[in-house]
Amino acid sequence: MGHSHDLSETQIRVRALESLLVAKGYVDSAAVDAIVETYEHEVGPHLGAQVVARAWVDEGFRQRLLADATSAVAELGISGRQGEHLVAVENTAEVHNLVVCTLCSCYPWTVLGLPPVWYKSAPYRSRAVSDPRGVLQDFGVELDEDVQVRVWDSTAEVRYLVVPRKPQVDADEATLAGMVTRDAMIGVAVL
Repeated sequence: MGHSHDLSETQIRVRALESLLVAKGYVDSAAVDAIVETYEHEVGPHLGAQVVARAWVDEGFRQRLLADATSAVAELGISGRQGEHLVAVENTAEVHNLVVCTLCSCYPWTVLGLPPVWYKSAPYRSRAVSDPRGVLQDFGVELDEDVQVRVWDSTAEVRYLVVPRKPQVDADEATLAGMVTRDAMIGVAVL
């Protein structure tokens, strides 16, 4: 008789692998829990969304973010792993920015969380450079022909954060932050 559960096949495999590693003494269960907790609650796209929303409502912060993103995000108490050399690029009516890492998967974990699987895939990494409009279309983003697409290649030294165009809504900073998605901060979505 089969067992009923709400876990996906991937979740079942992850739990089995973690159990095996803990049983063999290779990792400590509490350490794994602490890492998961960090990436679920302390770093991630909710922090990037706060940065973007602040830039939308505070022109001085926006200017500081575009001039020196690392320092600007530090003003909000955000710093750390994979975000030490952050550059913010802003989408406008004339320019749409797209971020990729063609060598591996360099990514600003602090403000975007763990990179999605597709970001690390060879097809995304190669097509983002050779056919960025095609990649955007794959994600459902259709841009006017007169909008320039700029591709930013992250490296171990420099990570990029896209500041999407602000939705045409009258909302406070917290509500705006709730509208910002990880994909929009990579450039594969619009709000």
